[in-house]
Amino acid sequence: MNGKLAAVLALFLISAAMSQGMTLARMAPELRCQCVATHSKFIPPKSIQDVKLTQSGPHCKNVEVIATLKDGREVCLEPTAPWVQLIIKAILAK
Repeated sequence: MNGKLAAVLALFLISAAMSQGMTLARMAPELRCQCVATHSKFIPPKSIQDVKLTQSGPHCKNVEVIATLKDGREVCLEPTAPWVQLIIKAILAK
């Protein structure tokens, strides 16, 4: 009986360790900049489905603006572009 209990306990501990590792692996992209390059050319607002604004911090020194287009693509926008700044102001005003 003790052998079965030890085996079940060992499986539980291995499972817990693996699930913790998966959680850390999923968090890894959030621990660094997500945008390698930015896009500054105008994108019509009706082509944009969602916009995510990430402030600079310990994970990344840059402010990141990531637009999800209606076709599912994600595009990193240049935060200093005038049209992007208008979008950011509109988001912050909501």
